[in-house]
Amino acid sequence: MTFKVITIFPEIIEAYLKTGVLGRAVKKKIIEFKAINLRDFTSDKHKTVDDTPYGGGAGMVMKFEPIYKALKKNKKPKDKVILLSAKGKRWNQQLAKKYAKAGSSMIFICGRYEGIDERVLNFVDEEISIGDYVLSGGELGALTIIDSVARLLPKVLGNKESLTTESHSEKGILEYPQYTKPEKIILNKKTYKVPPVLLSGNHKKIAEWRSKKQKKIKA
Repeated sequence: MTFKVITIFPEIIEAYLKTGVLGRAVKKKIIEFKAINLRDFTSDKHKTVDDTPYGGGAGMVMKFEPIYKALKKNKKPKDKVILLSAKGKRWNQQLAKKYAKAGSSMIFICGRYEGIDERVLNFVDEEISIGDYVLSGGELGALTIIDSVARLLPKVLGNKESLTTESHSEKGILEYPQYTKPEKIILNKKTYKVPPVLLSGNHKKIAEWRSKKQKKIKA
């Protein structure tokens, strides 16, 4: 599966996708990524990607032409074009599963400044928001989506069981508490112990405890 990101800061994308779980997936050629520098698709010597908004107002708006040219050069027929947008559909685990299952490559448009020329939407498959807040640009949103989709692909995670027990693997369910060594921690004369059931070796009781400790949230 291939992830392409149109951005004026390709170094942000490259740094993250060469690291950790996703970095290993790239080395194993399970996933591929391409950070596309939007400034390479400008036509002036200053590599201008933004301009003042029609009708007035604060800030600058990203121009249509560089984005369109970047899409035209890099988009393949089966690529799904995603625009990171505060107006978009809220991203969640169900959408991550949908895209991972479909296996279609994704191409992201990362906005900056006051937004993107609205005419870009004519060439977008879906607008996505990662939450009800505003960021300086779409790069973190794109990386969030890429990470959540890529880790669902076969062989990306070392232990596929992780996908069945973690938070949101079922809608509205959060993962049970986890503990590791040491068994007992003493801080400021207070003792913090691992629940005895996890030390019992009784797998049935452990499963029951974990089921009870899973948090249920409203969907």
